[in-house]
Amino acid sequence: MENQIRRVVTGHDANGKAIVISDGPAPFVHINPRITGLSSIDIWRTGDMPATIVAEHDEPTLGPRRQLPTKTGTVVRITRFPPETDEVRNMSVDDARAAFDALGNEEGSTFGRGGHHPLMHRTETIDYAIILSGEINMLLDDTDVLLKAGDVVVQCGTNHAWNNRSDQNCDVAFVLIDGKFDSELRETLQVAD
Repeated sequence: MENQIRRVVTGHDANGKAIVISDGPAPFVHINPRITGLSSIDIWRTGDMPATIVAEHDEPTLGPRRQLPTKTGTVVRITRFPPETDEVRNMSVDDARAAFDALGNEEGSTFGRGGHHPLMHRTETIDYAIILSGEINMLLDDTDVLLKAGDVVVQCGTNHAWNNRSDQNCDVAFVLIDGKFDSELRETLQVAD
């Protein structure tokens, strides 16, 4: 996926009138060097809640790749999942951790620690996933759900992976919102504070 997502950002002029600040390709494209064909485009990031609104925002997507939002932040991203390859299916635990390290979230990998697929992971976020094109399987601990274009998932901090078993790419729009496990669930999951 190259810079093919048009992003239109609005703001305000000196008189408070609504204007277009930028209109063009989203500038941050990430190609994961550990997973052939997996790419994502960060559309926007916020760093606080409620999000601060200014007349003209600085570009929030540049810098090192981070899978997760900052504390009290959000991320909007579009990810292209290629058909899964033997390269992914045959990853070792170390390979899986390196793939998540390339996303900026090595500790999120759960493969070898309860995750049954090399790309299983858990994030302390609420994620909205909107299937834009193609189809993909959402793998949970004991569940496998086929999702098609137009389907929406609300991922609530669960252990999961995305598995494209088709012969076509699958594009998914994600909105990640920083979250926090309540103390009872944190204890059940044995997640460190």
